[in-house]
Amino acid sequence: MVESVSLGMPSEEKRRIALTSVLASAFLVATKCTVGLLTGSLGILSEAAHSALDLLAAAITFVSVGAADVPADTSHPFGHGKVEQLSAFIQTGLLFITSGWIVVEAAHRLFFQEVHVTPSVWAFAVLLASIVIDVSRSRALARAARTYDSQALQADALHFSTDTYGTGAVTLSLVLLAAGQRGLPPWLRHADPVSALVVAGITLYVGLRLGHETVDALLDAAPKGVSERIAGTVAAVPGVLHQDRIRVRRSGNRLFVDLRLTLESNIALEHAQAVIDDVESAVHTLYPTADVVVDAAPRAPSPGDLVDRIRSIAHRDNFEIHDVTAFTVNGRVSVNLDLEMEPSLPLSAAHDRATQLERAIERELPDVHDVNVHIEPLQTRVGSAKEAPDAQTDVEEKLREIVRATPGVLGCHAVEVRRLDQNMIVTVHCTLRPGLPVAEAHDITERIELALRKRLRRNIVVNIHPEPQ
Repeated sequence: MVESVSLGMPSEEKRRIALTSVLASAFLVATKCTVGLLTGSLGILSEAAHSALDLLAAAITFVSVGAADVPADTSHPFGHGKVEQLSAFIQTGLLFITSGWIVVEAAHRLFFQEVHVTPSVWAFAVLLASIVIDVSRSRALARAARTYDSQALQADALHFSTDTYGTGAVTLSLVLLAAGQRGLPPWLRHADPVSALVVAGITLYVGLRLGHETVDALLDAAPKGVSERIAGTVAAVPGVLHQDRIRVRRSGNRLFVDLRLTLESNIALEHAQAVIDDVESAVHTLYPTADVVVDAAPRAPSPGDLVDRIRSIAHRDNFEIHDVTAFTVNGRVSVNLDLEMEPSLPLSAAHDRATQLERAIERELPDVHDVNVHIEPLQTRVGSAKEAPDAQTDVEEKLREIVRATPGVLGCHAVEVRRLDQNMIVTVHCTLRPGLPVAEAHDITERIELALRKRLRRNIVVNIHPEPQ
């Protein structure tokens, strides 16, 4: 009931994209630190710190995407996908630490110590180059994260996107500083620490957003909307009566789905498995790489359906029964049924099994006064039959006479007569009115069978296939 599907992107290609981000971040850190120290701009230095954070985050991503794709083993049966969420969680912590440092330093420059900032051509050149690199890497990482559902790559993309916004804010602050030095309003001298606060605010916002997602994933919270989509799809699968449990968790880019369903009672195991297979296929149409486990339970028989409850008791204890008949005699309920047993089983053992079934029914159904079990051999072999042309004409003539005398029968055809061991086997198709209920059609075919047995006066097995006109 569990199906595994190969996961999206190969580990080598993920690591290649992450490595490109590491190199880009290293270049930005070096250039921003140099220009920030030369100009004295807190905004540029905060951007350098932000880029240093991006460098560390990219390095963590580089390691985590490789570790997350390691196949499942005995110690990690659900795989190593949680490494990606752990990576994103660490990156969130780094975002908060960097934001805190920027806020403290900006407040110090606003209220306690004014630092002279010297805008230069090199500062603008570095910032513009940073924006180009950040936009390029952010888009590439975001595209890969969406395509291959990687939370580590998504976190790295968020780092570069916030770097883009922050760099834009710092660039604007340098423009305002340059304008302030040319005699414009004096409050413009505070543009640098204010831009640093803007960077910190953006970083905190993204950190909170990313942190919420990663903590939910680490705590196995169901991804938003996934359970509802699965419930709606599974409800449309024929044979599913009720969804008792839907549990969804995420590990890396893999979705794990655990379902418990209620199916009809007294159905064959093969039919129950077919319904389960349909449910798995339906879930995979929504999430192709999902790991799906389905547990099915039978619906409890209705208290008022005595025959269904009897079948349920028998099936539970692995008894093969058929022809269950329940009737009342003087206000007491009696039950007759046929129990199939292994042909080689000794009669004493078969009788003990039949007694076990009788007692189970009487114990669980107090209204049942008497249970009579007819023991018959379970058909396990394929016999060798021969055509019986000498009896074919006689059987066909008698069938024509019986059909003419049986109301509701429109005709019979495809009569075949064969001999198997000491028995004669007759198969025949009878045409009935299409609107007849099954119970009435069965009564008609039984009357034909009994009449044919009576007229042929020999060991005979009759199989009548009723079909509508």
